[in-house]
Amino acid sequence: MSDSWPRRRLLAILRGASEPLDAQELARITGQHVTTVRFHLDVLTRESLVRQFQQPPRGRGRPRIGYSAVQRSVGYQDLAQVLADQLGPDPRRRSEAAVAAGRAWGAKLDVGDHRIESLEDAKDVTMTLMSELGFAPERDPSSETDERVLIRLTACPLRELARTHSEVVCGVHLGLIEEVLDRNGARGEVDVQMHPFVEPELCVARLELIAARHAETREAATATVPAGGDVEIPEPLSAPSGRVAPQLRNSDPNVIKQSAQQW
Repeated sequence: MSDSWPRRRLLAILRGASEPLDAQELARITGQHVTTVRFHLDVLTRESLVRQFQQPPRGRGRPRIGYSAVQRSVGYQDLAQVLADQLGPDPRRRSEAAVAAGRAWGAKLDVGDHRIESLEDAKDVTMTLMSELGFAPERDPSSETDERVLIRLTACPLRELARTHSEVVCGVHLGLIEEVLDRNGARGEVDVQMHPFVEPELCVARLELIAARHAETREAATATVPAGGDVEIPEPLSAPSGRVAPQLRNSDPNVIKQSAQQW
């Protein structure tokens, strides 16, 4: 497939869809003009990456053309399941091993040279990386501040495995993002967290400036000290790594969603 971010995103969306989608639906999801979407779908069809299906019309009119991603012949899902099962029974150790594997993966990727000098730069690098991996990432402007951003991951290629092994799947992706950001200059500056299944089909990557978190901790500690009292302010910590938010490992989707809404 040619190096086209719009086509990679369309393919990722179709891979994550439970049924064929037509050009109108894909245009609504991506925000692109329907003519542009049809052009990219034609290219994907010619490259045998998507397949066309005839669907009944909406109301009166001609039948619609639906599109579905051609399934990979290699059993990546089964292979990932086997590898996840080999990491042992302890979820914390599995998570740590997965993050280490993700960092090793990130160290070998050719990600180019995109110097990170701001949180906006970190977000752009993460968006590009996750798009190339098929996650169909979307910005969440309503949640963005100067200190933190959320990136919605709408099409995880290993979604079904992540439902039962989130500490492994999300741990690998967490370590990958951390390593890529570190390689581009964000070491000690940006904290990364992965929050799986804040909605049934949605995971979220959270990027936060570490300095802002330390400032909040200091302000909170100072506010709780009585007048004239002394307080010990902790020294800044080095960049945390390998942390999948434990409250989001809860299997109850209501608990997960409530935790996500507290950001």
